[in-house]
Amino acid sequence: MQVDIVAAALTGVAGLAVGLGAGLAVRLTERSQRLPDDAPTGWAPDAGLAPGVATVLGVLRSSAVVVDGEDRVLRASPAARAFGMVSGDRLIVDELLAMARLVRRDGEIRETELQLGGGKGRLRREGRWFAVRVAPLGTHGLVLVLAEDLTESRRVEAMRRDFVANVSHELKTPVGALALLAETVEGAADDPEAVRRFSGRMQHEAVRLTNLVQDLMTLSRVQGEEPLPEVRPVALDEVIAESLDRSQIRATSKNIDLGSGGATGLKVRGDEELLVTALRNLIDNAIAYSPENTRVVVSTRCCDDDGDGQPQVELNVTDQGIGIPAGELDRIFERFYRVDPARSRQTGGTGLGLAIVKHVATKHHGTVSVWSEEGHGSTFTLRLPLLTTRPPDGPTPEEPDL
Repeated sequence: MQVDIVAAALTGVAGLAVGLGAGLAVRLTERSQRLPDDAPTGWAPDAGLAPGVATVLGVLRSSAVVVDGEDRVLRASPAARAFGMVSGDRLIVDELLAMARLVRRDGEIRETELQLGGGKGRLRREGRWFAVRVAPLGTHGLVLVLAEDLTESRRVEAMRRDFVANVSHELKTPVGALALLAETVEGAADDPEAVRRFSGRMQHEAVRLTNLVQDLMTLSRVQGEEPLPEVRPVALDEVIAESLDRSQIRATSKNIDLGSGGATGLKVRGDEELLVTALRNLIDNAIAYSPENTRVVVSTRCCDDDGDGQPQVELNVTDQGIGIPAGELDRIFERFYRVDPARSRQTGGTGLGLAIVKHVATKHHGTVSVWSEEGHGSTFTLRLPLLTTRPPDGPTPEEPDL
C-alpha cells in the first residue's frame, strides 16, 4: 500500500514538472543533484530521483533507503544509517542487498524479518529486529527498502511470555499442594491429629494463593501507563501508621521491634491504599529477611527537589537483616525475582512485592532505591513529591537509631 502511495505521488509530481517547461525542469534537475553545504547528514544527493520523493519518504515511519540500478544508495534516512544499514552510498547489509537485486530483477515485492547488530552496548550484543519490505520504485531500476523496528514489540512479547510462564509456575505450586493435602486429609480421616495438621497446611497454602492473586491484581492496576483514576492529598503519618499496624503480626512472630520517626505532618498527592500497600511491602520484606530480636524502622525526611522546583520527601525502611549481594541489587525490583528462592518459599512471599513498590512509586511520580550490604542490613528509600512546600508544624526530630 505504501509503495502504491509513493508511486502515485511521484507520478503526479513528474506530470507537474513536465507542465512547467523544459527549461525550468533542467534547472530543477541540476539543483536537485547538488548537495547543499547545509544539507542534513545521512541524506545522499537526489540524483535519479523525481522531485518530491524526499517529502514522501519523510512521512514514512519506517527506515527508508532508495537504491539505484547499480546498488548505489540515492537516499537513506538517518535512522537507516544509525541502525547500520547504510555506509556512505552503499547498502552494507548482505540480506538487504540480495533482496534489492532480486526485486530489481523480477519486480516482485519481498518481505522478511531479520536481526541487525547495529546498536550500542546491550543492543550490539542482542541486535535489533526489523520487518523489511523491499519493492520496485518506478521503471528505472530504483528499489525502495523499508525497515520497521520491531525490537520493542518483541521485547514486550518476550516479557508477556515470561510473565505468563512465571504466573503459571507460581499458581501451580499452591494449587498442587492444596490438591495433595486434600487427598491426604481424606486418607487420614480416622486420625484427628493428622487432619488438624494437614488442615493447617491447607490454610497456609490457601493464604499463599490468595496473596498471589491479590498481588497480581495490584500489579495489573499499577503497571500500566494510564494515570491513577482518583488522587487526593494523603497524610504520610497515616500511611506509616496503617502500614506498621498491618505488619505488626509478622513482626511479633519473630520478636522484631517496629519503629518510626523523622519529619511529621507531611502530605503527598496520590492513592492512599496504594501507598500503604507499597510501604507495607517494604516493611514485610524487611521483616522476612531479618533475624529474630532485631529492629525495623520507618523514617521520613524532607529533601531537595530534583531540579524541577518540587520538594521531595523520603520514606526510608531500614532493617538489620542479612543484606543483599551487590550483584543482585539491579534485579530485585523485577517481577518474580528472588535473591533466595528457598527463603522466599518459607516466608510465603510471592516475588511481586518489590515490583509493586516500583510501579506505585512511578505512578506517584516518584522513585524507589536501595542501599544494602551483606551482613549489615538494607535501607529501601521511597522518594515522592511533597504536596506543599509549607514546613511541617514544630521541629523536625532526629531520625531514630537502630
